[in-house]
Amino acid sequence: MASWTSAARRLLERGRVGHLATADATGRPHVVPVCYAFDENALYFVADEKPKRTAARSLKRLRNLRENPHAALVVDEWDEDWTRLAWVMVRGPAGVETEATRRADALARLRRRYPQYDAMRLDDADAHPLVRLSAALITTWRAT
Repeated sequence: MASWTSAARRLLERGRVGHLATADATGRPHVVPVCYAFDENALYFVADEKPKRTAARSLKRLRNLRENPHAALVVDEWDEDWTRLAWVMVRGPAGVETEATRRADALARLRRRYPQYDAMRLDDADAHPLVRLSAALITTWRAT
């Protein structure tokens, strides 16, 4: 497992949205924005109560992870001054977290980052799957 560099940690802490890339069994890509939290080894996101077109377990990102567990998440800093551009990409295996203690810790981390989650009933693991993306490879880039 890779460990967070100080640059990666800063970008993840400052970032508010990540872009999750998954692919189905045929390699067809799918990218969606997600709210995320992280610990020493992984990133987490949950299928929350924001409006969706389908039940959480049927979301394309979760179907893709069942078919192909390889995923990546990018968090970037954008600025019109291109000398200030930066990003971090975390790649590794991902899947629904079923271990209760780890799930509870990840939800607490998500709620600390996003107060909107306090009003959501996310404790039902079937209705709101939580995904753990293991940080196998971490890449950072900065323009300067």
